[in-house]
Amino acid sequence: MAKILIIDDDKSLLRALEIALSARGHELSSTISARQGIELVALFQPDVVILDLGLPDLDGVQVVRELRGWTQVPILVLSASGDEKRKVQSLDLGADDYVTKPFAMAELEARIRVALKHASMRTPEPDVTVITIGDLEIDFRARSVLIGSQNVELTQKEFDLLAYLAKNAGKVCTHQMILREVWGSGLSDQAHYLRVYVSRIRKKIFDEEAELVRTVPGVGYQLTGKFKE
Repeated sequence: MAKILIIDDDKSLLRALEIALSARGHELSSTISARQGIELVALFQPDVVILDLGLPDLDGVQVVRELRGWTQVPILVLSASGDEKRKVQSLDLGADDYVTKPFAMAELEARIRVALKHASMRTPEPDVTVITIGDLEIDFRARSVLIGSQNVELTQKEFDLLAYLAKNAGKVCTHQMILREVWGSGLSDQAHYLRVYVSRIRKKIFDEEAELVRTVPGVGYQLTGKFKE
């Protein structure tokens, strides 16, 4: 059983989800307001948030942004079939998974299980809070990255990806390992996400020659170079 918060302004869908998920033993809280939903995350302390992107008082993408400023609760986004750009924005900002409307309840339930499992398996923060590799400095606790003295602006998922490679510096991390750790099992076969994100990270850390974030063809990626903790 999990505590689930649903934020969706479709009252018919909200009622259907409440009935179906309650019948499966989950504890439910719900709201049609994005602002109230953000407050309920703090008050209700859910295990999973189901968030519709099309909310009247605040865009769902902005809700993801605000929540990721202070909580790592799994966020499962509900989106319309044509919302590809907004899905990517949501994932970029830290959403864990998405379900495209209309969806089967069995699929939603499966994705909730995956989100819960992923949350329970998240790699704990290392004892060391800062790793330096060449001119690259990664501060896990502050979630910040420096190149020399220059701050590198990364999205939530870009940081999570770079941090995972840094925690495993020198090791080859497979596509599935990275996807499972950073995005969850629901996206474990979506290797194209990695190519996009790795390309962005390389540009931001001035590694366009792929000397630091090395591609292992057909396998994954490896953070290389001389580093010290």
